Amino acid sequence: MAEEMDGLNVKVFVCVATEYGRELLPQTDHITVLTGRLDEPQMCNFMNEHRFDCVVDATHPYAVEVTENIMRACHETHTTYFRLMRESSESEACISVSDTHAAADFLSQTEGTVLLTTGSKELGIFTKVENYRERLYARVLPIPQVLQKCFDLGFEGSHLIAMQGPFSRQMNLALMKQWNIKIMVTKDSGRAGGFSEKLRAAKLARVQTLVIGRPQEQVGYRYKELLKLLTNQYHMEKTSREVCRIENEGVSDRNRHG
Repeated sequence: MAEEMDGLNVKVFVCVATEYGRELLPQTDHITVLTGRLDEPQMCNFMNEHRFDCVVDATHPYAVEVTENIMRACHETHTTYFRLMRESSESEACISVSDTHAAADFLSQTEGTVLLTTGSKELGIFTKVENYRERLYARVLPIPQVLQKCFDLGFEGSHLIAMQGPFSRQMNLALMKQWNIKIMVTKDSGRAGGFSEKLRAAKLARVQTLVIGRPQEQVGYRYKELLKLLTNQYHMEKTSREVCRIENEGVSDRNRHG
């Protein structure tokens, strides 16, 4: 969405939680990236300072608290709010549970090695699984504070896989075979989060997939719906970066030939 707005010559501020998020975004004249987590008062101050025409909430579908803070901040500052909803994925032949606690309870009734691909935020919940230090393998971002948290919880050595995605089907499959994984725990992060690649790898490796269900979301818009709405409502100039480049090249050619 940020790249599309950049192509429409729209000034965009993008807030990301970590440096990893910053690395995923292009550096252009129209995109300003801010790194760091904001609470509700900080969001209000930020919105009041810049007086945005609108705010697009493109947070992860499981980031319920952040979404609630954004909605309240928009309400307090009288800023138009739009929710960009991530497409859900098909998860046939998977076991679904309501939340992370239910996932940990399920694992406690099973045997075999487990690959956790749910991140570090709720990793502590899985420590209630018996023999978790031997059974569980956690894949997390290679960020110092994240790694320290994992160490403190008892995840270390080969049981801590610090890697930066996105992960292909082949990479997921290689990890499952390397550690003889029997169960994979994941969230339905959609295509953008590599969910399909995880499912395909698990099927090939004959690994049981345990999916933590999404929280119930507020009404929002799919990507194409929201893009169309924004371009129409704010009368955005439909000029892509490629068209601008071609026009500029034409001007340069005319200048060279007098």
